[in-house]
Amino acid sequence: MQAQSIIPKSITEYDLRLLRVFKVVVENGGFAAAENELGVTRSTISVHMSNLEARMKLKLCLRGRGGFSLTKDGQAVYHAILDLFDSLYDFSLFVGGLGKILSGELVILCSDPLDEAKQEKMAKVVEKVNDRAPDLHLVLDTDSIASIEKQLLKDKAHVGLFPNYKPVEGLHYQTLFSEPIYLCCAKSHVFFNQVDHEIGPETLAAAPAIHPGIDIDARGREQLTKLNLAAKAYQFDTRKAMILSGRYIGYLPQSTIQRELNLGDVRIIQPGSLSYQFDLSLVYKKAAKENAKVDLIRQIFIDVFNL
Repeated sequence: MQAQSIIPKSITEYDLRLLRVFKVVVENGGFAAAENELGVTRSTISVHMSNLEARMKLKLCLRGRGGFSLTKDGQAVYHAILDLFDSLYDFSLFVGGLGKILSGELVILCSDPLDEAKQEKMAKVVEKVNDRAPDLHLVLDTDSIASIEKQLLKDKAHVGLFPNYKPVEGLHYQTLFSEPIYLCCAKSHVFFNQVDHEIGPETLAAAPAIHPGIDIDARGREQLTKLNLAAKAYQFDTRKAMILSGRYIGYLPQSTIQRELNLGDVRIIQPGSLSYQFDLSLVYKKAAKENAKVDLIRQIFIDVFNL
């Protein structure tokens, strides 16, 4: 007859501590690598893991000359831990949103570094958040679009700022800022000193170009099909660096290259036909758990961006 786990149905604080240790060990790939994050010695971690395995009556991991690895039971327990801690986090968010005073975290994620003009707008947003809800702990960071979408849907973030080219079910999109994106080249590129009518379709199609690394609008997609897409760069700043190398042509908003345009280091190619629209949207979950926080930040963005 199989031995029964001695972890009670009502999980204790001690059990949670051991489970957190196990989670950190797994995510660091072993006891030694987990020392810094946990702030304890390898021998202490070993004791915690032995206690956890004894309480669960399960062999969770293998360690030795062959390195660290999880057993099948260990893999199952690890995934169950992720679900458990997600539930605890969701509960904390829910409780933190109760009452008249907003507290806890307010998470804003951006898919792109903010240019100077948008930084000024964001500074106003931060100012208004602080004035209206001083007890909120504001988190402002960058992440990939796919990651931001997942965090919004899982209520791990409150709003995201990214282009609205491929809407996701369950999310609401509100355009904050719109500007055209132009095909451009650097001063050292062969196209720089040519007038637009000298750059024909075949010449254009032969030049190495940069794919924006994201699905864009129909007008932009049509233009990309006619180019020699020899590189990829999603972020405007990294794409700009590739263009400034003089080895590639690529699309950038005028605000990103205005300084270089003024200095004569960059030029726009056929602006009347080779451009597409870039819309930066404020994105949030339609039925967010912390609606009060989402409503607050949404209204502040509306005020700051004069929507």
